[in-house]
Amino acid sequence: MKIKCDVCKTEYNLPAKTSGDVRCAICGHTWTVKVKKNRSGLMVFFASLCALLAATVFAVAVIITSRRDDSNNKPLVAVVDDIQTVTTNGVEQMVVRGTVTNRSDDIYAFPDLAIVLYGEDGSIIGRQRFMPSATFLDVGQTVGFTHKLSGDVSGVRRVGVELMNIGDKK
Repeated sequence: MKIKCDVCKTEYNLPAKTSGDVRCAICGHTWTVKVKKNRSGLMVFFASLCALLAATVFAVAVIITSRRDDSNNKPLVAVVDDIQTVTTNGVEQMVVRGTVTNRSDDIYAFPDLAIVLYGEDGSIIGRQRFMPSATFLDVGQTVGFTHKLSGDVSGVRRVGVELMNIGDKK
């Protein structure tokens, strides 16, 4: 450890843990040297704590931004909630029920929907487009839809829903 005489400014090198009274060999001035407490452990702890806090804030910001970006990329989400098979006049038909949710901060015109029918191998075997009864989706609003499929549904193994004309903000 380096120390310096307060009077004549002579510098001395002492062992790191030296403490007590020291007398200058040049001017005879005497002063007390105290061992400096090692604060590096405490500093490492606080630095680690700050780094953890910064990483947490960054992660939260990324999550919020990605959610916001996702809602801007896909502001409306359509989901099939229920599929029932009904028989009307001896003809078997599927009734598809689902919801459309507006996840954005804007009001959207309700899009046309298409029920997509998939076969055993996952390929599309049919698509039926229809207009739901709602006209607008307010911010955060979820609206249900019901559509009775026409035609033969015997080969249908899976049903999906597509939004047809997204992007019409009001």
